[in-house]
Amino acid sequence: MTQAMKPLFSASELTVSVPGRTLVRKLNLELKPGELIAILGQNGAGKSLTLHTLANLRKIEDGDIELGGRPISTYSRRVIAQRMALLPQNSDDIFPATVFDTALIGRHPHIEPLRWESTQDRQFATECLRKMDLAELADREIATLSGGERRRLAIAQTLAQNPRIFFLDEPTNHLDPQHQLDVLELFVERARMGATVVACLHDVNLAARFADRCLLLYGDGRWHLGETLEVLSEERLSELYQVRMEALDWRGQKLFIAAGSSATELRSSMYAVASGQATL
Repeated sequence: MTQAMKPLFSASELTVSVPGRTLVRKLNLELKPGELIAILGQNGAGKSLTLHTLANLRKIEDGDIELGGRPISTYSRRVIAQRMALLPQNSDDIFPATVFDTALIGRHPHIEPLRWESTQDRQFATECLRKMDLAELADREIATLSGGERRRLAIAQTLAQNPRIFFLDEPTNHLDPQHQLDVLELFVERARMGATVVACLHDVNLAARFADRCLLLYGDGRWHLGETLEVLSEERLSELYQVRMEALDWRGQKLFIAAGSSATELRSSMYAVASGQATL
């Protein structure tokens, strides 16, 4: 295989576990430029741990990760940070700083050691704040921000890093509906410009609307990866979330709702389907 044909990023036979429990077993994943992949699953299913492992911020237990056709271990941390960025689920404000200075941190992987930020770096950070509707707050102390504003600032900092691959852990956390849509539309735009976006999401309908592919994590080692329209079905989502999920037609699209059956009722129903005594 030539260098040009190699995927931007690949994980082979990757296993993610916690003491006494395998969350993801032998995951195979290739990332292509131009797509958004949503990771879905219950709380504790391993979404964040998988994302952190893919982002090379957690030790690989078993399996291999390659970046640009080379083992990720062969790259320096600085080069990895130039190519990949992780938006964590929560952001800790350790030191006092302004909104602008916090966004500017995203440019650091691209700045040579012992050099100051350039005019271009500062302009880039300002543009990222503008995209997150925060430019007018550039001089504010981050301690004065609301939870939603702080989340948008973390996204602006990630955008300022300008990687080829974005790993986003619940990017819509703390955001109102307008900003949820704005953020996901922005990352869809980045994908269309050649980036790759992998995002853990809790809202299956946002995944159905924006994702090209979905990775379902069941928390017991099993996983399922495929095109969004193929992967998101009532049966598969009911098993994933352990609650009956139903699809409604809305403006030519499927809208999924939790119909309210308990996990015990759902398992009984699925057993009846498997034994031919009922249909979902």
